[in-house]
Amino acid sequence: MITPRILYFGTPVVLLSTENSDGSANLAPISSAWALGWTLVLGLGEDGHTARNLAERPDLVVNLPGAGQWAAVERLAPLTGADPVPAGKQSSHRHVRDKFGAAGLAPIASVSVRPPRVAECPLQLEARTERIDRAAADGFFIVQARVLTVHADPSLVIPGTQHVDPARWHPLIYNFRHYFGLGRELGHSYRSETPRSRLDQGNHPNLGPRLRANP
Repeated sequence: MITPRILYFGTPVVLLSTENSDGSANLAPISSAWALGWTLVLGLGEDGHTARNLAERPDLVVNLPGAGQWAAVERLAPLTGADPVPAGKQSSHRHVRDKFGAAGLAPIASVSVRPPRVAECPLQLEARTERIDRAAADGFFIVQARVLTVHADPSLVIPGTQHVDPARWHPLIYNFRHYFGLGRELGHSYRSETPRSRLDQGNHPNLGPRLRANP
């Protein structure tokens, strides 16, 4: 048996855009996010600025970076929008007001919600918080949010369909506090509606910050 400090056993990284009380934007990386239909479930630290924003202003954008954008995500990791910095973060975080600028990312207007999207992220999900619960373990909130609008870089979409091409989409994975991309495709689920990939993953470079999202 082992007792690891964290259980990030390979989860996608997302950047959450929320709105501050003065109308400015906050941007924060999280690694506890998954989807059930069009409902997103997010895990947030209860002392984080993002959790406070969502409790007061429910709109958000879940921006999914590509594997090549890990450095921008890491630039955000030690930053907080809270001023003063919460006591539990004072040894590891510093306050920065313009977190988009600090990460080298550009905001772009959303369609259905007030917080901006991250222009460089290939997938962006505009959503609205419907429920916030305290997690069974101390120190975390579980947020349920309903997706309203999905934006995908055109290069990721199979022409003539509403499907993201899994051979072109290379999400950033957080694996026991290390960043990874995907390897070669091994197979597909019997429920897949895109059983034949158009590209060999091994020959397609990871998507990077040059990509701009659909306006």
